[in-house]
Amino acid sequence: MNVKDFMTADPACCTKDTPLQDVARMMLDNDCGEIPVVSSKEERKPVGVVTDRDIVVRLLAKGQNVLDKRAGDCMSEPCVTVTPDTSLVDCCGLMETHQIRRVPVIDDSNQLVGIVSMADVAQNAGRRAAAEVIKEVSQPGTNSKAA
Repeated sequence: MNVKDFMTADPACCTKDTPLQDVARMMLDNDCGEIPVVSSKEERKPVGVVTDRDIVVRLLAKGQNVLDKRAGDCMSEPCVTVTPDTSLVDCCGLMETHQIRRVPVIDDSNQLVGIVSMADVAQNAGRRAAAEVIKEVSQPGTNSKAA
């Protein structure tokens, strides 16, 4: 099974200049915890991601006014990506290695075409494989991108 078989196609995205309140609204409207940040709406080349955890840990917990901030102020970068032809096993391995819960999917032109989440993995991998990915991604560490 490949990423294209279970990814969420055409996910919401933003640019570095998108107000953080708009990013949070996208998360609410799309019932998700991560919004890919792209170079421009036209190019859709991922340059980072903003997670709900990025907003809380990098800004709110430090007393910063998130209403005055933009996606670029708290995004995680560089952006770890996969392609539609990446296998489920390789995608899981990447998530484990980088301790990330979601992975943007890019095409041959490096344009955003989808996203894979832990929920997608849980629904498509066997129980043992899904449990292993969740265990590895959830390990305590210094990786601030784990969200």
